[in-house]
Amino acid sequence: MKLNADPRSGQNIVTGHGAGWVAINGQRYERSLLVRPDSIDTDWGPERTEELNGTHLAALSTLRGNVLLLGTGNRQRFPAAPMLRPLIEAGIGLEVMDTGAACRTYNVLVAEGRAVAAALIVE
Repeated sequence: MKLNADPRSGQNIVTGHGAGWVAINGQRYERSLLVRPDSIDTDWGPERTEELNGTHLAALSTLRGNVLLLGTGNRQRFPAAPMLRPLIEAGIGLEVMDTGAACRTYNVLVAEGRAVAAALIVE
């Protein structure tokens, strides 16, 4: 799916996504990543949702912002409750959805000026 971005924003926007890829500002990524309005971390995340573990989520507990979106591949899959402890203890709000929905939601929240991060599992 192709998404339209506001080129004047100067922020990272998801410009497309599909099976096995996500595009940020027109650049295609074929691996899981963490995207924020001002940064992209291509070292975050598992190759498949089944590989998601507490270490991946604990790494997100240092993020500051209003919302953390977790895109879990081609369908919504909730992490096991014990893996969420670092995020809960850090007071980080987590929304879990499939990666396509996370991409669309991320763009809406960026457009609203919200402090948001999207951890996107690309499979």
